[in-house]
Amino acid sequence: MKRATKAALVAGTVIAATGGTVGIATAGGGDDTEGPITGSALEQAEDVALDHTGGGEVTDTEVGDEESYYEVEVTMPDGEEIDVQLDESFTVVGSESESGDEDEGSDD
Repeated sequence: MKRATKAALVAGTVIAATGGTVGIATAGGGDDTEGPITGSALEQAEDVALDHTGGGEVTDTEVGDEESYYEVEVTMPDGEEIDVQLDESFTVVGSESESGDEDEGSDD
């Protein structure tokens, strides 16, 4: 009886530990790609966004944005903020200023 209880306790501990690991992986996002743009993609996204806006300073980036694959926020010298939406190939698919003006794509 003591062996069965000990075995059940060990099995329960293993299941709990495994379940905890699965929970952490799920909470960590798993395959989700949301977060800041990093690495060489960051440089490429910044270059495209700044070219699209005609200058300014990149102040925020995001992968997995709800509107596009990449989003780059550019702050212009006059303080206007422009969100530039890019697809996975770094093509501009839209942009929006904080005033709500939208540009659905690039004429380039």
